[in-house]
Amino acid sequence: MGFKDLLKNSVLDKVQGSAISADVIIATMIITCILALYIFAVYYLSQRNSFYNKAFNISLALIAIITSGIILAMQSSLVISLGMVGALSIVRFRTAIKDPKDLIFLFWAISVGIVSGATMYAIAIIVSLIVTIMLFLLEIIPAGVASVLLVVNMNGEGTEEEVLNIVSKYSKSSKVRSRNITADSVDFIIECKPKKEWELAKEVSDLKSVYSASVVSHDGEAVY
Repeated sequence: MGFKDLLKNSVLDKVQGSAISADVIIATMIITCILALYIFAVYYLSQRNSFYNKAFNISLALIAIITSGIILAMQSSLVISLGMVGALSIVRFRTAIKDPKDLIFLFWAISVGIVSGATMYAIAIIVSLIVTIMLFLLEIIPAGVASVLLVVNMNGEGTEEEVLNIVSKYSKSSKVRSRNITADSVDFIIECKPKKEWELAKEVSDLKSVYSASVVSHDGEAVY
């Protein structure tokens, strides 16, 4: 057998890959399904106090199983591997992830599918346990008090200082974010962190020069 024959056989062996036994496939699918159900349960429990998307949760479980099957197929043949890469390269995901925590679960499900498909079951189980512990442990840490926006509409006779004096009684820090001054009225927005939002809005609105006072929740990050 010449050098060309040896090279040809080597290339053919790599292209054909190695067959995976039925026992390995069944064991991989069973472990992946268990971990997929585990991710499903963790997502359900972690979202009980906020908006729960059942369709997204079902997708997480199925993504793990599908990914595991793809990895098993890619191990058996180089041709299938190249075909999978080409097929997946044309996939476009257009659904926006609204909650950053959903992105964690998405990568978790994909990672479990990849690692389980590579028959590294211990890594998949250990990573899943660590992610669960860290997820619920970090949830216990309290968030800072979020700022609110106090929107004040008053006539030209009123002053900004009298409103800020009232705000200072309810909030340790405050900052005027916007001012709109016309000939007959003055409108401004104050960012603050009051302990009693209702009492603040009521006291400001009781001023003779104030037409209205509204408290609007801030849509940004919590301020520490």
